[in-house]
Amino acid sequence: MFVDPSGVNVFSSALRFLAGRLREHRRTLGTRWRRLNAGRQALLALAHLRNGQPYAQLAAGFGIGTTTAYRYIAEAVELLAALAPTLAETVRAASMKAYLILDGTLLPIDRIAADRPFYSGKHRKHGMNVQVIADPKGRLLWASPALAGAVHDVRAAREHGVIDALARAGINCWADKGYQGAGGTVRLPYRGRWDSLSAGQQAVNRSHAKVRALVEQAIATLKSWRLLRKLRCSTTRITRLVQAVLTIQLASST
Repeated sequence: MFVDPSGVNVFSSALRFLAGRLREHRRTLGTRWRRLNAGRQALLALAHLRNGQPYAQLAAGFGIGTTTAYRYIAEAVELLAALAPTLAETVRAASMKAYLILDGTLLPIDRIAADRPFYSGKHRKHGMNVQVIADPKGRLLWASPALAGAVHDVRAAREHGVIDALARAGINCWADKGYQGAGGTVRLPYRGRWDSLSAGQQAVNRSHAKVRALVEQAIATLKSWRLLRKLRCSTTRITRLVQAVLTIQLASST
């Protein structure tokens, strides 16, 4: 199957951004010639991230070898991942916002039943846990390194230092019941059966649900990159892929 590079659906701003970074990288390395110029390499990498197409298909579409395609994509991913904002940078930039929204998502992976550390009982599938921070408009601000799917959201947030970072900055954060016991500035809905809650508690939970629903937009933004919908690579590479997508998404939304 051949892939027509001109038909790949990517943001033109993201393409320009990545091509620019690749040109700078090549100048730094002193690269004189490659099979693909920086613009074509950027398109190759974005095609892989956006559509999740195999290296062999992309290699055929771009007229290069499979090994070359893998190497070009890996180089672009590493470059993008290094540019992803840290948690400290994100919290500092968001210090003037009224609040933030925190949630976790599972990125499915192709693992067998024996791989228990990657199995999420909540989602009933194997995957990697990624924590996401969104602003009050539901825009993606930060995505965490990936942890095994068996890790619960509140534990993941603690391991990444999210709760402490928000508390130090004094930023209120809305989260769901999966973050029970988080403390700090994390705001949770009231627990209990709906009919056992008071009218005031029900009203608070309805308001809380409306605010929290906005984080689904950020998660949907992340998963609009099809590669992250079903990862078939080594779990050690997933964090870099998530960070690369985060960088591209932030660059194309500015």
